[in-house]
Amino acid sequence: MIDKILKELKSKKNPADAKILTWFFKTGKGQYGEGDVFWGIRVPVIREIVKKFKEASLKDIQELLNSKVHEHRLTGLLILVEKYKKGENKKEIYDFYLKNTKNINNWDLVDLTAPNIVGKFILENKKERKILYSLVKSKSLWERRISVLSTFTLLRDKEYKDVLKISEMLLDDKHDLIHKAVGWMLRELGKRDKDVEIEFLEKYCKVMPRTMLRYSLEKFSPKEKEKYMKKGA
Repeated sequence: MIDKILKELKSKKNPADAKILTWFFKTGKGQYGEGDVFWGIRVPVIREIVKKFKEASLKDIQELLNSKVHEHRLTGLLILVEKYKKGENKKEIYDFYLKNTKNINNWDLVDLTAPNIVGKFILENKKERKILYSLVKSKSLWERRISVLSTFTLLRDKEYKDVLKISEMLLDDKHDLIHKAVGWMLRELGKRDKDVEIEFLEKYCKVMPRTMLRYSLEKFSPKEKEKYMKKGA
């Protein structure tokens, strides 16, 4: 099946979009996506391909994940999400995902998959939540982002403890993509329980990175935003 998947993907290459995506995902020297290769295949097109090949084996998926081509890896990961949704071998899929974090190495790859695999697994298996606290301490930017984004699933189930703890642990993180991710999760927390978010902001707004704080305030009124931005670092 892998040959058919690769052939299908190759037929959808778009050089013009590849140029745009190469810039958008910061693939230049020293940037977070350095060396990533794009074929210019948009996500809706990839999702259609995933529907055709969702029965691919883990061996096929591993080959896709080992590729330098971004869209190969995204296709493999989205097939993995579909497998998890079907409820087949969830523990195997979860373990497979975590063994491949080195290949889940751009923010879209994380954001489209971590909540749907790691997040859902730890929601169903509370003892596994320790993985969040292992990943959040990683030197890998992407493993830290997996930790943050996995809490999105917990938020949807109105479980806030881990979101708050992970956010607290990342207050001193140096990377802008982590600041944005944490701010995003705090914003989502506030949509569900604004009082809980306000309690966090009152405690930490003075030390939060500006980007993190700004993202967390997106649903606040202009007056509230001004109040916390003035308090901020």
